[in-house]
Parts: sequence; structure tokens; C-alpha cells
Amino acid sequence: MKKKSLNLWHKINPLLGFIAMFVTQDVVLRFFFKKKKILNNGFSIPKNSSIILAPSHRSRWDGLVLTMAMGRRVTKKDCRFMVTKSEMRGIQGWFLKRLGCFSINQLSPSLSTLRYAIDLIEKGEQLVVFPEGKINKFGKKLVLKEGLYRLARLATKKTTSIMVIPIGIAYSKVPPNFRSEFCLSFGKPIAINDYLNSTIKEFNIFLHEKMIQEEEKALKIVGR
Repeated sequence: MKKKSLNLWHKINPLLGFIAMFVTQDVVLRFFFKKKKILNNGFSIPKNSSIILAPSHRSRWDGLVLTMAMGRRVTKKDCRFMVTKSEMRGIQGWFLKRLGCFSINQLSPSLSTLRYAIDLIEKGEQLVVFPEGKINKFGKKLVLKEGLYRLARLATKKTTSIMVIPIGIAYSKVPPNFRSEFCLSFGKPIAINDYLNSTIKEFNIFLHEKMIQEEEKALKIVGR
């Protein structure tokens, strides 16, 4: 029974997904933002690799703009977001669950949630983890959460090639307002297998540096 319910998590409601994609990408993002820019920096989706997207977290818009850049229309895959439990409450949570999001207790993640996340990685889905753990509007220096590295390490037991992609997201206004601009900058994929002997602290410092480097590129594009 548990296995059946776990499998149901994998299914995104196709009708709701289509409607959400049309409303957010063709209507909301198109008219709310004046300019949208994606910096690929020679980036290409690693073939035969599992992908964990690691973006900076500056606004509630981050999920929408990241889906525009790396969602089904671009990669033929959905972005599967790992979010906090508070974001999965009420009506918002009902929609997010049916659009492929799932919650995690950052202080004490359950085994079922970890298994599900690892299963997504093993299946080659695009897992999105915000390493900062919360919205950090002004990009203040903070220590990244340990979850991404721990999860990636556990997943190496199931699949041989896992790539973490650092992403910088920047907006011309803080917070983003009507007719402002945004930019995403993709960094070079990081192979987890190359950092299996690193401590969590060492890896997080390295990942954070790469995220900040990409964010600085994006900030220049939006004029900040």
C-alpha cells in the first residue's frame, strides 16, 4: 500500500499541469515581467546523468522562472520541487502537490520523503532543491543547508552519475514588481562523484561560491 501511494506522488496531473504552464508562462510571466534573460554559459543538459538543480532563492517567483527555463517545454521533463512543509498547506499545497512538488521537514526529514527524492533522482527526473533553504531576498551571506549534499550522496548508491547544476537568479527590483526584469544564469554541472571524499561543509562552500558567481552574472544583466 505504501509503495502504491509513493508511486502516485510521481504523477503530475496532466490537465492541471497544462493549465498551470499556459497561465504562468504564456500569461503571467509574459505580462508581469518586461524582460526575461537566460544565460546558458555554454550549458547543455548532461546526457545519461541524473540532475539536481541548485538555484539561489530570492523570490516566490523563482519556481516559475526556473520552470520556464528548465521545464517540460525546454527539457521535455518537469521540474520536481522539494519545498518546505509550510508551502504545502491549504489550497496552495493542493495545487503544488499535483504539479510535482513535495515537502520535506528540514530539521528531521522522514525516510519516506528521502526515498521518494532518491527515487526521482534514480529515474532521471529534474529535482530542484533550494540549498539556502528559504527565500533570501537580498542575497545575504548564509550557510547552505546540508540536505542537498546528503541526498546526493545517498543517491549515488542507486545511480552512477549525478550532476548538481548551480543557478543564479536575479531580479531588477527587490521584491520583483510589475514590468521589472529577471535573469537566470546556469553554471557548469558539478559531478557529485568528484566530491564523495569532501565534507558537507567543504562541498557547500564550493557550491555556494558557484551559485554566487552565476548570480553576479545575472545581476549585471538586470542592472544591479
